Amino acid sequence: MRPLDEAETTAVFEKLFKFVGNNLKHLVDRPSHEGPDPTPGRYCFRLHKNRVFYVSDALVRRATNISRDRLLSLGTSVGKFTHGGKFHLTVHALDLLAAHARHKVWLKPTSEMSFLYGNHVLKSGLARITDNVSAGDGVVVFSMSDLPLGFGIASKSTQDCRKLDPNAIVVLNQVDVGLYVRKEDDL
Repeated sequence: MRPLDEAETTAVFEKLFKFVGNNLKHLVDRPSHEGPDPTPGRYCFRLHKNRVFYVSDALVRRATNISRDRLLSLGTSVGKFTHGGKFHLTVHALDLLAAHARHKVWLKPTSEMSFLYGNHVLKSGLARITDNVSAGDGVVVFSMSDLPLGFGIASKSTQDCRKLDPNAIVVLNQVDVGLYVRKEDDL
């Protein structure tokens, strides 16, 4: 487990910024109350076997007692680097993204299952959308009871969504919680 280098940090922060915007500062500067220290620590990003973890400093210090080949996971898995060097967010980052999301989409109960099966969000399944969403922005998808279901990329802006036909795709599905069932061996 090691800190991210400059290129890796840039790739991770660019991807996170797409979903959380300026709230990225709150994600990085969030105090950590783990460990025996009375003063709160900070959270950081660490790389281990091409996976990026969001973990508190206190937990990183305690994990140094474990050898690298025996360490499987530490903290929250945020994403992974591909063999080509690109960074992909994983379903494990959903809780972090949902808490700090800049753009949100709420689905009607009838279209939740379709999204959880890996399909894109159609205009007919859209219940609400935050204002000022542009095409290409990262959005977090919620149920009507504010349960985070996944995240994706907006294919249309908020203004364009108002005049679309019901079968037009509004959000391109990147990750949803149904992935736990569909690819449980790969996670």
